[in-house]
Order: sequence, then structure tokens, then C-alpha cells
Amino acid sequence: MSSLKPAAPYPWPEGKTSAFCFSVDVDAHSPWMWNNRNDPPALLSHLEQRHFGPRVGLARLARLLESVGVKGSFFVPGAVAEAHPWMLPELLEAGHEVGLHGYFHELVQQVSDAEFSRMLEASIALFEKQIGKKPAGFRSPAWEMTPHMVAEVKRHGFYDSSLMGFETPYCVDGLTEVPVNWATDDAIFFKFLGGPGMDSWPPVGTDAVLSAWQEELTASRTFGTLFMLTVHDWISGRGARTQMLEKLLESVLSDSGIWVATVGEVAAHYEAVTPGRDAVSPEIPETLFNHPAWKGA
Repeated sequence: MSSLKPAAPYPWPEGKTSAFCFSVDVDAHSPWMWNNRNDPPALLSHLEQRHFGPRVGLARLARLLESVGVKGSFFVPGAVAEAHPWMLPELLEAGHEVGLHGYFHELVQQVSDAEFSRMLEASIALFEKQIGKKPAGFRSPAWEMTPHMVAEVKRHGFYDSSLMGFETPYCVDGLTEVPVNWATDDAIFFKFLGGPGMDSWPPVGTDAVLSAWQEELTASRTFGTLFMLTVHDWISGRGARTQMLEKLLESVLSDSGIWVATVGEVAAHYEAVTPGRDAVSPEIPETLFNHPAWKGA
């Protein structure tokens, strides 16, 4: 039960006082496939912007990580791995972690429980075909989960990295959760596809984003939490943004108190050292119209 008393500091390994993960959601063209599943338009602009990821951006991010000696966690939709069969094997060969991220980047609110389970099974089968094993982790497209998804992801033995109920690892109905953070996701700052009525906005300059993320890094060190950086192949693979990430990584690596780890390593540490810490239930509250205060009962 929570209270006003401060929680005990999270026990990061090797005497470290905070943690940092570099994660990449390799969406590429998969959200386009999902959003246009009923009537694909004969238009190239949005597709070409997203194809930039596998063509250029992903390799650029990988070279950056190699240059500073950091291993990343790459969450790849099945459709992207299917279209680029080199991707999963080469990421693993480079020492990175790969994880599940839906099949077509299908949005939770737009699929049934049965459809989610079927897409999850298809993703697992594709990963097993391409790399010979199941991955360790799952991240939901658009970072949404349902109680059914929690149960299914747990049944398959994965950890999850889609929710943000704590700033350190926790568990949801026994499912290990490595939390994310919208404030350290590149899409909310840089996503811009163009065209009227599109779900995009004018991108922010890299100086402003770097400053915001440096503030997040300072807070993470102060409070002993996890800094989960999430970038996208087609967004942060652009030149100036990759250079900005290099500056951020310089700040991270200059502090010996920060544990730099993959998301899977954070999940494994939680399960080995603090299993069950900050356990929560995935229950959804009933409609307020059934509440006695509303009914006047």
C-alpha cells in the first residue's frame, strides 16, 4: 500500500544509483499498414518517410550505439521483420536485444481479445522462424494494455514494457513491467508526417529536446529511477537527431552511478532481486454510474 512515507531506494545492481535503457520501437511502415488496412491509398509520402527507418535510420542508430559501447533494446513489429528478414538476425549479431511490438502495430482499442492473441502468436512464430527462439520481451503498440493482454503476455513468459505506473520496475498481476515514459519518447517531439488532418505536429528543435531530456536524466539520478529512452527508426535516425542522442549518451556514460542496461536486463534483475515489489492489479474500475455516491444510495 502506498503512503506519504518515501519508498526504499530501488536496489540497482553493482551499487548503481539509477538506470538507463536505450530502446527503439522499429515501427517503420507497420502503423501505415494498420491505419490504412481497409483502404490503402495510392500515395507515397508517408510510406517513404517511414521506409527511411530500415533504409537509413536503423543502421545509423546502430552505429551510434556501437561507437559508445551501448546495447539497445529493439522492439520490432512482425510485419517489419517479415519485410526485412535481415533485421532481427543482424540486431542480435550486434549484441542488441530484440522484442515483440505487435504484428501490424495494431492498436489495442481497435482489436478484439481473440485478434490480439492471434497476432501475438503470429509474431512469436515469425521470431522463432527468423532467429530460432522466442524473445524475452513485449512492448505494446502505442503503449496500451488490457487485462487480457496482461494475462496473455504473462502466459507466454514475456516481460512487458508498455505501462508507466512506477518509475522503477514493478509487476502487474505477476507480469514484470519495465516502465516507459512519454516525456522521454521522441515521437511526441518530432513526429511529423505532413498533410491535412494527420496525427502529427510541427517538430521541436533538437536543442529543446536535449535540454528536456537532460532535465529528465538529472531527475532520474536524483530520485534513483529508470530513464527509459524510446526512439523510432524513422524519426531519430535523421542526422541531427542522432547527433543529439550522441550528446545525451555522453552525459549518461559520464556518470558511473548509472546502470546502462537493456530492457531485458532490467526485467531479469527485477525478477532475480526484487520479485513482487510494487505489485499492482490490472482491475478496471466500474462505471461511476454504479457508485453509491452517484446513485444517492
